Amino acid sequence: MAKSDVKVLGSWPSPYAMRPRIALNIKSVDYEYVEERVWEGKTELLLQSNPVHKKIPVLIHGDNPICESLNIVQYIDETWSSGPSILPSDPYEGAIARFWAAYLDEKWFPSIKSIAIAQGEDARKAAIAQVEEGLALLEEAFGKCSKGKPFFGGDQIGFLDIAFGSFLGWLRVTEKFNGMKLLSEAKTPALVNWADRFCSDAAVKDVMPDTEKLAEFGKMVIAKIRGAGAEIH
Repeated sequence: MAKSDVKVLGSWPSPYAMRPRIALNIKSVDYEYVEERVWEGKTELLLQSNPVHKKIPVLIHGDNPICESLNIVQYIDETWSSGPSILPSDPYEGAIARFWAAYLDEKWFPSIKSIAIAQGEDARKAAIAQVEEGLALLEEAFGKCSKGKPFFGGDQIGFLDIAFGSFLGWLRVTEKFNGMKLLSEAKTPALVNWADRFCSDAAVKDVMPDTEKLAEFGKMVIAKIRGAGAEIH
């Protein structure tokens, strides 16, 4: 398949835009990456490809756009089925992976964002407590899902690894801004080791943004949110 047959519309700071790129890398699919500087404005290609949400990422396969990051990962897994499986083949294990992925998107990552924009120390501490509570749950989930293997998906990166691992850059930035360790050997030793393995994996390492560069972007985002009440996707 020609590289131009598969495009990913993304933005380098976006954890969601990392997901389809990691999935395509796992499947060894060549693709064209199109950088969308959404904080400066949205291109006509993006608006045409995702007229409902008007957000990245979008996978364009041939002439067909597919939207929403986890939906895209599932599409990639099903379309290029000859490559390594991303979603578990067992229905129960698949349901558990999707459950935790939804938890990460709907509850856990919003808590990370809440730390950055919290008004006052009490609100900041409450947001940190929510993040730590989530990490404790995910530490336990890792033990059950991995069954002693390196990743949530077993011997190799799977659906939940992609869903969670895409947030590691922003987790590191949050730790840097607050002078603390949220992932720690004392409280989450399994996740610490998992995060190292995930970030050094061949499918991930060239996609994971640099922490310092992400921190600079984060400062801009926080200033923009506090100044205008805007939301950056």
